[in-house]
Amino acid sequence: MRDDTGVSVVIPVYNDPEGIRTTLHSLVSQSARSYDVFPVDNDSTDGTGNVITEIADEHPELVHACEETDIQSSYAARNTGIEHASGDVLLFLDADVWVPETWIEDMVAVLESNDYDYLGCNVEVVAGDQPNFWECYEHSLSFPVETYLENKHFAPTCALAVRREVFEEVGLFDERLESGGDKEFGQRVHRAGFEQGYAEDVTASHPARESWDALRSKALRIGRGRAQKRRYHPEHGDTHPLHPINVLPPSPFRLRRRFSGQDVSLPSLVGFYLLEYVLKLTQSYGMLRETLAQRQSKREEP
Repeated sequence: MRDDTGVSVVIPVYNDPEGIRTTLHSLVSQSARSYDVFPVDNDSTDGTGNVITEIADEHPELVHACEETDIQSSYAARNTGIEHASGDVLLFLDADVWVPETWIEDMVAVLESNDYDYLGCNVEVVAGDQPNFWECYEHSLSFPVETYLENKHFAPTCALAVRREVFEEVGLFDERLESGGDKEFGQRVHRAGFEQGYAEDVTASHPARESWDALRSKALRIGRGRAQKRRYHPEHGDTHPLHPINVLPPSPFRLRRRFSGQDVSLPSLVGFYLLEYVLKLTQSYGMLRETLAQRQSKREEP
């Protein structure tokens, strides 16, 4: 890493004290020489803020506690972190993600050696020693980052590097979106002609969701985000919530490709396929509910 390259790491967090503790602990002993860390508490109602304060007090030169209390949105929290940070390169992690001690140095090295402006990395979904059904599904089907970049021109904000000049050119994250803002921003970056890349040999670790409630909550959030993106970014051509494609079963070939070469039993494959279909329907339900809520809100406007 060049000595004159400042790096700032931004971490939005809401009601996840153990997650932010895990992430911050993996960042306070990085091999990089010039970096600082900005955890942004998005108006948590539990002990999250206390954890941030505790670690910031232990590392006052490195960790700078921030708050975003006006807008409940991870993208609003990221924008607040960007505004407080001073780095030429901005790295983003989600609370509960952890990284090896060379992660910052490695990300910046790939960014600079390839003249990338926007960089995703490998995200490994980590399950427990004896993973349950939900964890096995997550481990097998989440975060194909290289495919996202090649086919959809974005990387998830759970582990992302962006040059500050990119934000100066295309603007910040759309804080009106509850989900899907990483895709909307990445595609905005691509349309502006910035160079996007993938760091295959750099890895961030993300815990697998371990319950139906966690997967359901994620699916509903994705559905709401799709409705919000359809409202605020109609140019993306997202389908109407009542379009038949939203209730069609997913392609079984996608599942087969993901499990190619793995020792997975037929009953497990069938179970994963059914779960994926239920989650698709849950997303569609979330999209429909959000669309109806938008229309109701518009009718109530004076």
